[in-house]
Amino acid sequence: MVFRLAPLPVPSAGRPSVSKARRRALLGLVPAWGLMLAAPPAAGAPAAAASGARPLVLAGPPATVSYPLVHMADSGSLDDIAPGARFQLWQNPDQLRAWAVGGGADFMAMPSNVAANLYAQGVPLRLLNVATWGMLWLVTRDPALHALDDFRGLEIAMPFRADMPDILFGLLASRLGLDPRRDFSLRYVPTPFDAIQQLLLRRVDHALLPEPAVSMVLRKSESFPVSVVAPTLYRGVNLSQAWGRILGREPRIPQAGVVAVGKSSVDTDLSSRVRAQYADSLAWCLAHPAACGELVARHIPMLTADAVADSLVRSRDRAVDAVDAREELEFFFQCLLADQAALIGGRLPGQDFYV
Repeated sequence: MVFRLAPLPVPSAGRPSVSKARRRALLGLVPAWGLMLAAPPAAGAPAAAASGARPLVLAGPPATVSYPLVHMADSGSLDDIAPGARFQLWQNPDQLRAWAVGGGADFMAMPSNVAANLYAQGVPLRLLNVATWGMLWLVTRDPALHALDDFRGLEIAMPFRADMPDILFGLLASRLGLDPRRDFSLRYVPTPFDAIQQLLLRRVDHALLPEPAVSMVLRKSESFPVSVVAPTLYRGVNLSQAWGRILGREPRIPQAGVVAVGKSSVDTDLSSRVRAQYADSLAWCLAHPAACGELVARHIPMLTADAVADSLVRSRDRAVDAVDAREELEFFFQCLLADQAALIGGRLPGQDFYV
């Protein structure tokens, strides 16, 4: 799950600019079939709290990278060093940026390119780890489609136009000698849940989705009464596997991790403890998918316990310290620089970006 905060490119023919309303919708994730977003933070929380007056805030999106943060807050594992630490859901890129810049959170799960972008803009932050190494799938109605070029000429629902799912798809397609605009029929939709709706209503046969949206749509397509309308759906192409085959790399993409922001970025003891505890909590989540599913669903009501558990069973998540992930991050960033440099602020992060 990756999102773009960089200034949008100048519109060109056939590629309209992305509206502010769409950007605000990126993480709204409002599915047509009744899932509800968690309520936004109450007035004055957390950003308006006076410095030192609030507990430590661990913030993240409704995605796999946040599961360990939820466990850390719920279990009280940081109470000896940060009593009352709590998880806070960020729901859209504007909120993510505001909290990172304005001190609304202390540690934030975010896409790696967003962290690099904010760093380039002078926001005080340090990347602690990379935990999400692949979360994008082409979901399809056709069980015979197993490679990216198998989808040539087909219509694909694509969330987040000009953002990371679209960019990664385009990057991999172009490396195969395909033109993503001409060799595929891309139906752009605002969010993954809009793509889910298209799949369930049989308006499209294929969609690019992140986890846990993949697990959610597979569950929905098998449930009554949705199954009366929805097609049987399959996991077609894992983009991380495609990345490995096409680029000759390990089959993993350093997509998201945890960042220390503001004062926490210079508190090395606290950062080290959070990084270590995150790794422990991720190990717990992977070892206890059902319990983790129940836990996450209580804190992020738009996610279902079953879908969270399903996403963990197939997860390739593992916490790698940022310094150890640097080579893979820089390869990823170089790919983005070649495609759209604004995605990471126009330059590679410096050494002090990596903790």
